[in-house]
Amino acid sequence: MAPKSKKAPSKKKMTKAERLRLMQEEEERRLKEEEEARLKFEKEEQERLEIQRIEREKWSLLEKKDLERRSQELEELALLEGCFPEAEKQKREIRALAQWKHYTECDGSPDPWVAQEMNTFISLWEEEKNQAFEQVMEKSKLVLSLIEKVKLILLETPTYELDHRTVLQHQGSILRLQELLSLKINVATELLLRTSDSEGEDSQTTQLELEMKLLSEAVLAAQLCLVENVVELPEASQAYKVDLCHFSTLGGVYHLDVLELPPQCKPVKGWVLVEILQEGLQRFIYPPDTTEEPDPDVTFPPIEVTLEIHKSVIFFERPRVVRWDNEGKFWRSDGISSVYYNREDRLLTFSMDTLGPVTLIQDAHVNMPYQSWEMSPCGMNKVLLIVKTVFMELQIYIKENLCMLASVKLRGKGLEFHLKGKWMAPIPFILALKEAGLNIFPAVYSHFYVVINNKVPQVELKAYRQMALLSSAFSFGWSKWNMVCNSTRVVIRVREQLSEETEHHTWSLLMFSGDRAQMLKMQEENDKFSEALREGTEFHSTLYHMMKDFASPVAMERVRHSNCQFIDSVCYMLLSIRVLSYS
Repeated sequence: MAPKSKKAPSKKKMTKAERLRLMQEEEERRLKEEEEARLKFEKEEQERLEIQRIEREKWSLLEKKDLERRSQELEELALLEGCFPEAEKQKREIRALAQWKHYTECDGSPDPWVAQEMNTFISLWEEEKNQAFEQVMEKSKLVLSLIEKVKLILLETPTYELDHRTVLQHQGSILRLQELLSLKINVATELLLRTSDSEGEDSQTTQLELEMKLLSEAVLAAQLCLVENVVELPEASQAYKVDLCHFSTLGGVYHLDVLELPPQCKPVKGWVLVEILQEGLQRFIYPPDTTEEPDPDVTFPPIEVTLEIHKSVIFFERPRVVRWDNEGKFWRSDGISSVYYNREDRLLTFSMDTLGPVTLIQDAHVNMPYQSWEMSPCGMNKVLLIVKTVFMELQIYIKENLCMLASVKLRGKGLEFHLKGKWMAPIPFILALKEAGLNIFPAVYSHFYVVINNKVPQVELKAYRQMALLSSAFSFGWSKWNMVCNSTRVVIRVREQLSEETEHHTWSLLMFSGDRAQMLKMQEENDKFSEALREGTEFHSTLYHMMKDFASPVAMERVRHSNCQFIDSVCYMLLSIRVLSYS
């Protein structure tokens, strides 16, 4: 018989006194933990408040120190910024020297500065009749040169040196030259067509074709200038009217016309006879005007046109074709259809309902805002400015009072371009880039078309001037934290760099409000923005004095001896590109 299993001992029942004791111990432990947590919190809070008090005192002392030396720092900055009026003085002397040189050359061309000489030149050319095509071509080269010179006078001369009357005179000279040039080309073309089958035609055909090609580019540029005078028209009221604040014309103006052949020269007994028409060169109107009842069986289909886009112009999107409205004096987008662009061969095909001037347009802000930028010194009085956009990367050298396009990269690939390697003054350089489609120069209305981080003008201006002062010895670059700041402050990366070959220092973040510069403790790679001051740094009223705290003696010596024309050119380019608001 199996043994009986033993019963498990029964659990001893806890008495009431024991339960009370355990509850008391638990309560005491809870109270102790709460007290310890309270004491820990109070200690940490005291420490936090003490740190804040120390930081406030430190901040207050730094602000007090900054205010005490502000007057002295601003006086030193004013002395350094004396380079800007000095540069303007030198430019004025250069303009005066150019006028004197023109006067002493006595080459028969008018002085573009003198309205009376320009008026006399225009009147005399108006009176010249029956000029040969070759004569008109030679004269037109001078006319185009005069137009460019007058335009540069208006752009380069400070507004305080040009009164309103003088501006109107110069603008009137440009308009009269453009109109007269167009008229002379028409007359010369009629003469050329009139003698198209005369003796000696074959021997001159090749030369005339070459001259026509050379002249067409110049004339198209002049005609483009003529229609660009409508840019300041009020906002378009028609849906098809092109907004020239939003779009820019590129590649010139193409005049698409069918010309009626004038009466031809006829040799008769040793004489050459020709019928002269008072109306001059006649254009064939398409579709033809008629007062009769339209015939439903007669149709005038659209005319197909194929244009080869010049390699000197870059389109980042498919070119848009627009036509000129001569009555309304504006570009319009209707009446054009079946547009096809062969990017590889640069051929643009489209159909038009009627003939007339056409041009190509592109969004003027296609390369705005910029993705990043950087400006680095390349020795004394020379910097490299790099601007990266969605479509391209531009590298620009600035040396003394000249600029040069060093490199163009489209989607990461280098591009051989006609402007590369050519040194130009800043204003002609900017005009050349814009005419080539490389527009990184915002206009006064661009903020309506581009989402930007617009900075207060005075803050932006002060930043560019002081960056230019330091540009011979310091690199500046884009920071993502500039977008986080409000419009009253800018954040940039900065480091000392004496040349392209020297070892690079580590980038630091600098915040500037126009009257206070400070180094930030945070780095570009941080996840959160902080205005905390970097250890061992102070406030300063200028970028110059901020960098002076850390820079080498060689760097500051280079800054103090930078060429005033160089500083002025760097500042002008920064103001024109506006990297702090459009990046």
